[in-house]
This record gives sequence, C-alpha cells and structure tokens, in this order.
Amino acid sequence: MVNPNEQLITDERYMREALKQANMALYAGEVPIGAVIVCDGKIIAKGFNQTQTLNDVTAHAEMIAFTAAASYLNGKYLLGCTLYVTIEPCVMCAGAAYWTQIDRVVVGAPDEKRGFQKIGNLLHPKTEISIGILADDCSKIVKDFFLKKRN
Repeated sequence: MVNPNEQLITDERYMREALKQANMALYAGEVPIGAVIVCDGKIIAKGFNQTQTLNDVTAHAEMIAFTAAASYLNGKYLLGCTLYVTIEPCVMCAGAAYWTQIDRVVVGAPDEKRGFQKIGNLLHPKTEISIGILADDCSKIVKDFFLKKRN
C-alpha cells in the first residue's frame, strides 16, 4: 500500500505537469484544461484542449492524452496508468476513460456544470478517482480565462 503522504506528493507533481498543459491551451486561445497520463512512474502522454485549433469538438485534453497513451503502449487499454486532468472530465471523456479501463483518474477541480459526476460515476468499476489535487490552481486558470473572455 502506498503511503498517503507520498501519494499526495506524487499526485501534486503530476498535476503540475497537467497544469503546464493547461497553460499551453491558454496560450493557444483554448479553454485551459490539461492532462497527462502516467504509467510506471513515467509520463507517457500529454494533452491539452485543442477544439478550436483542430475544429474538432472531441479534441479535449483527455481524449488527446488517451490517444497518445494508447499509441505509446501499442494497445487500447491503459491498465496500470493514471490520468491527471486539471478539470473534472465531461461525459464524453469519462466514457472514453471507461473504455480504456484506466486504473486511476486524478482530478484537479470539479466541474459542477459539465462534469460527469452530475450524471453519476461513468468510470470503469475498477477505476479509482481522486478529486481536489491543486484544485485552486486548476480552477483559477479556467475562471480567469472565462472572466477575461467576458470582459
């Protein structure tokens, strides 16, 4: 069993990497959400929102990271992997996470409007979820983005 303090330190380290991806989205004029996938202590995939850039409503950070991870592993299942994502996945991304059978999903901040938990747990029954890792930092970048967009 992993020491909870060590797990928190690890989760915060990888969430900071996901925040770097969110900042890349911000720089590109996209909704600033970022994701990384870790397997065996190594980042194997990264993604940030690119829906505007690619003219693709499915180009969410998680979806891009899932595709990259599957390519890296040469298989569609992400067993033994953890997704770190700055904002709670939407229904589409949670459904994709279900199909990957990913071991764990670590969420920075919840999304009360569009997050999958509004509907219920859509993740695979064996997938563990942790919410609230660097939540303030993860929510601030999105709130600031939309505040600036409105003004």
